[in-house]
Amino acid sequence: MKTLYSERLNSPLQSLLLSFSLGLTVSVLRFPKLPSKSAKQLWGNLPGAAQGLAIAEATRSAQRFTLLLTDNSQSAERLKEELAFFAPELPVLHFPDWETLPYDVFSPHQDIISQRVATLYQLPQLQHGILVVPINTALHRLAPKSFMLDASLMLDVGQKLDVESMRSRLQASGYQCVDTVYEHGEFAVRGALLDLFPMGSDAPYRIDLFDDEIETLRTFDPETQRSNEKVDSIRLLPAREFPLDKKARGDFRARFRERFDVDFRRCPLYQDLSGGIIPAGIESYLPLFFEETSSLFDFLPDNAQVFSMLGVDAAAEAFWQDIRSRYEERRGDIERPLLPPADLFIAINEYYAALKEHPRIVIDPEDVSPGVGRERLPVQAFPDLAIDARATEPLSKVKEFLAEFSGRSLFTVETAGRREVLLELLQRINVAPVEVASWEDFLTADCKIAICVAPIEAGVLLDNIALIPESALLGQRVMQRRRREKNRDANHEHVIRNLTELREGAPVVHIDHGVGRYQGLVTLEIEDQATEFLMLEYADQAKLYVPVANLHLIARYTGSDDSSAPLHRLGTEQWQKAKRKAAEQVRDVAAELLNIYAIRAAREGFAFSNPGLDYATFSAAFPFEETPDQQVAIDNVRNDMLSGKPMDRLICGDVGFGKTEVAMRAAFIAVHSGKQVAVLVPTTLLAQQHYNSFRDRFADWPVQVEVMSRFKTGKEISQAVSNVADGKVDILIGTHKLLQDDVKFNNLGLVIIDEEHRFGVRQKEKLKALRSEVDILTLTATPIPRTLNMAFAGMRDMSIIATPPARRLSVRTFVMQRQDAVVKEALLRELLRGGQVYFLHNDVKTIEKCAADLAALVPEARIGIGHGQMHERELEQVMADFYHNRYNVLVASTIIETGIDIPNANTIVIDRADKFGLAQLHQLRGRVGRSHHQAYAYLLTPPAKSMTSDAKKRLEAISHAQDLGAGFMLATHDLEIRGAGELLGDGQSGEIQAIGFTLYMEMLERAVESIRKGEQPNLEQPLDSGTEINLRVPALIPDEYLPDVHARLILYKRIASAQNTTDLKDLQVEMIDRFGLLPDPAKHLIRVTELKLKAQALGILKIDAGPHAGRLEFAGDTCVDPMRLIKLIQSQPKHYRFEGATVFKFNVPMDNPEQRFATIEALLAQLAP
Repeated sequence: MKTLYSERLNSPLQSLLLSFSLGLTVSVLRFPKLPSKSAKQLWGNLPGAAQGLAIAEATRSAQRFTLLLTDNSQSAERLKEELAFFAPELPVLHFPDWETLPYDVFSPHQDIISQRVATLYQLPQLQHGILVVPINTALHRLAPKSFMLDASLMLDVGQKLDVESMRSRLQASGYQCVDTVYEHGEFAVRGALLDLFPMGSDAPYRIDLFDDEIETLRTFDPETQRSNEKVDSIRLLPAREFPLDKKARGDFRARFRERFDVDFRRCPLYQDLSGGIIPAGIESYLPLFFEETSSLFDFLPDNAQVFSMLGVDAAAEAFWQDIRSRYEERRGDIERPLLPPADLFIAINEYYAALKEHPRIVIDPEDVSPGVGRERLPVQAFPDLAIDARATEPLSKVKEFLAEFSGRSLFTVETAGRREVLLELLQRINVAPVEVASWEDFLTADCKIAICVAPIEAGVLLDNIALIPESALLGQRVMQRRRREKNRDANHEHVIRNLTELREGAPVVHIDHGVGRYQGLVTLEIEDQATEFLMLEYADQAKLYVPVANLHLIARYTGSDDSSAPLHRLGTEQWQKAKRKAAEQVRDVAAELLNIYAIRAAREGFAFSNPGLDYATFSAAFPFEETPDQQVAIDNVRNDMLSGKPMDRLICGDVGFGKTEVAMRAAFIAVHSGKQVAVLVPTTLLAQQHYNSFRDRFADWPVQVEVMSRFKTGKEISQAVSNVADGKVDILIGTHKLLQDDVKFNNLGLVIIDEEHRFGVRQKEKLKALRSEVDILTLTATPIPRTLNMAFAGMRDMSIIATPPARRLSVRTFVMQRQDAVVKEALLRELLRGGQVYFLHNDVKTIEKCAADLAALVPEARIGIGHGQMHERELEQVMADFYHNRYNVLVASTIIETGIDIPNANTIVIDRADKFGLAQLHQLRGRVGRSHHQAYAYLLTPPAKSMTSDAKKRLEAISHAQDLGAGFMLATHDLEIRGAGELLGDGQSGEIQAIGFTLYMEMLERAVESIRKGEQPNLEQPLDSGTEINLRVPALIPDEYLPDVHARLILYKRIASAQNTTDLKDLQVEMIDRFGLLPDPAKHLIRVTELKLKAQALGILKIDAGPHAGRLEFAGDTCVDPMRLIKLIQSQPKHYRFEGATVFKFNVPMDNPEQRFATIEALLAQLAP
């Protein structure tokens, strides 16, 4: 080693030193001597990932703790990833920002608090490591050091634990008691099980108690609620950064009264806290919980060194400006008095004083000239290695660089999947990198070129080492860092099933008796056996009790709005008539459906050829990582296109979840096979946006993209039309103009319909004519109820994209009465964090006045106006100005519903929200929240009296569906509010209204099945209600085992709907796992259901058994061989006999339930063929 580098070691500063010091990772970057106590140094010339490298090596060599201050959250996030890569043996802690504004009325997200609490707990115990903090976060005052250590608690297996005192202790440290645990800071108590999601933990825990000691501790998955592996102990950290026990609350109230001269009875915050509620935004009153507060610097070891990015001091000053201005604006509110800034934040001079205690190094990415206290590090400028897809040899720059560079190179990629893509690309220039697992492996390996998975965003070039991230070759990709992986199973069934939350009074359909109202669960004792029944009320207060075992006969009524659902009379013809009428219609619809199916299945579609490597290159240029759902959708579409059947697929995904990319890949496959693609969009603006994005995405390929829209002159349009007919245009984007008769395609292969819910029936008829010839791909966020039915009925294929892209928070939605104060707060919150606001005012006549009012209300806003009656050019200009942040408030009509994506716009205010449909509200709300900031939607309404009940319902639905991916749920809701509409045509919704959507679909499925088999569908016969079993044993889920009625109902429904014994076994395992061991009545329920499945297969209608005798009743078409029964009777005439043609009696003593089950199970086994 020595001889190789000896000639370079003379100038020790610029040279690179490879020192294999004992036990330490190889040092690659020669850096200056670190400053001693309280000196300050500037290190310049550290671009890109060289920053992380320098800090990691400096920390490692100094053997002391390092605090790293960054100017914003993004760079903190980036440096944390880099440090973990360059120094995996050091603990790298991240102390994230609350992501709320100073004096905000919101509390931070639970996940953020969880990470902060965990960091504060670990800090005092570390002597060596790195803490990464954005400067705004470092300026907040924190709880004293002692609080975290005193408030934490360890739980071990075998420890004594009293559930009640544990419950109060958890609530005192800020945990919330819920029914089902999903988020950090929640717990649930169910008998001997305690579910708990401790702060700072990656997974929630299930604590199983035996009497009063902990028997087992297991982690579980919050999505499925099933438990995973066992652990020996768990650490409980407080759920908030302040105490909430009785004493702390008393102290808070005393200090509150002492500090503020206001009437505390009128302060909601004070009253909430007294009542044991944790009010939102309580974080701005942190000092009132403690005698004194501490700062982040108090948590550091004495010998810590501080690195800060250039620009940190400026960011601190700007933050203080913001704090002061917000304080001044809000200090007059007597219902929410504020603490002065100095109590909550560390003043700038205090901050400088704290820094002076520690050696400090400022990092400058730009080149500097060395001088006293200024050092220039030996990092070279990173070359341009971008792949040029148009060139004959796209990778020529990389090839040249590798040929000339004498040192070693490491390529980094973000995921293993991307690694394969990059290896394939490099193979084209005959470069085969060796795969290494980490930075250390690379340094100690002896290969010249290696590749590794690492989250590096910008490259580093040293004298003899080059670190080349994939972004240097393929352009910037946006990393996916998910808050929590959600693996939803592929069936959409449960989405709809779980919408069946039955409120008392909700309409339900019973297959034999019609539509009634659900009135709750009741337990009745009949012939000594307790069973739970659903109580349904019909017209004239008639009550019907349905045993839970027959829950599959009941469906929630979805068809129209609850209040207009029919209410049938028991024991009359009314329901039978409605059912018969619907049945006739179902028969026709089914025949028509099958006709379409048959035509589609029989007709050969065009099988596109596989575009192979080109497709991989095209995919690699997508600047984001695909979410799991998106990947599935892309694969589905690709397989559809490569197969010989015509594709008709619906891609259902929330606004901004990446549907367009799915469409682009499909378009690529079509164009690659020499076919034309038509992209149909509802508005001119959207056509323009798609045109731009398609053009950018296909820029490197010989593909001609054209657009037809109002923004083009007549001449340009007729030119485009003739080009399309000659086949000179590959992708044509446009509004419904594309469907006019004069537009003739030369060789159309794929139609992509975006925002399908915006097209009318006529245009759809036109498209239907195309359906059988070309592949069709439909994209929508909120499918029309009818489209959704078609997908559920399997007439079209459907892919759901429900995973949000990286670092997306869902949109916080508020429904409130319109007041100036509300509007002002909403606008200011967004403008002060540098964002932009959509203000939706859907009345062109008064839009100017509305804008003028806003300007008066918020003078600092720069307001633009956009609506559909403006001149096209003018509208385009306004949109472009808003995009480039020349305006920060856009007052617009619903034209923005399908507008341009503006990641910086994160607040939308919708005026008169009661006038919009659900899909529209959801679509509008999806305009914001396209970046990783918390987005807000304010739906302003007139006073409640003047709204229709439908409008109230819609607003309620949208404010409940705040999750990402809610568009789909909302559409199924809309299906319920609006009614489904008949699937294929004009008789829109009459019949469905009469019998409810669920039953309609069920009848339709049966009809389709029987026509397929070539039978005449007989819809008169009642739907199979299964075998009736009465063993006179209690078979139910006891109240004390599972107190939550809703969860019980869902379980009953799942048990009743189980298809086979395996399903039942799985359910049983899940129940034991989630709620503890099954009590006897629940075991009986499962066994009765098992008997039912067996009896049903044999064609037995009824099983009845008591202590001394029992009987079986057979259906006319039973498959049991009568000879077997006769043989049984002949062998034991005392015990067995026939009664009438279909009833078989047996006299056997069966005193306890176990004997009854055993007898009947044995009997059924004997009868089975």
